[in-house]
Amino acid sequence: MDKLWNNLFSLQGENVNLIPISMDHLEGLWEAAKPDEIWTYMATKVRSINEMEQMIKAALKARENGSEYTFTVVNNENQVIGSTRFLDISPRHKSAEIGSTWYHPDVWRTKVNTECKFLLLTHAFENWNLTRVQLKTDSRNERSQQAIARIGAVKEGILRKDRIISDGYTRDTVFFSILCHEWDNVRTEVKLKLQ
Repeated sequence: MDKLWNNLFSLQGENVNLIPISMDHLEGLWEAAKPDEIWTYMATKVRSINEMEQMIKAALKARENGSEYTFTVVNNENQVIGSTRFLDISPRHKSAEIGSTWYHPDVWRTKVNTECKFLLLTHAFENWNLTRVQLKTDSRNERSQQAIARIGAVKEGILRKDRIISDGYTRDTVFFSILCHEWDNVRTEVKLKLQ
């Protein structure tokens, strides 16, 4: 698993493709990121094309050092609709997190998020052979908590006053996880949701 992305990889679904983020995606990501409601509960907020450029540069650096792998999410028309990533990648502990996910509101409450999570989880458990994948969200973000629970992740608890996000708010963070021995059942359930 260590540095497996020296050769970049994409994840292809029926409705979405997850492609390694690059500076070529700057304009598309910025267009997709403009609606303010995307950033309400995000730890980092992107409010300008310069901030988007900085986000991409940071993502590329994190991929280079092996701690994160960020994707640009595109639809079947090759239109950029958001971003998601693996983070806190730990080969030693065979674990990673799926997060920093955001989409244009036009695809909220569609199968986009479910399919993205399915592609990421499949890669995590079937290619990287991870033991644990965690997901977390702001305790105020009920929509995100429902989406995470809907894919079969188990709520583990809340870390109170866990982090100060970019607007200065100190948030409580809700943690979820999926473990390797749960993956077969989760995969089956998520596939049903994608039909």
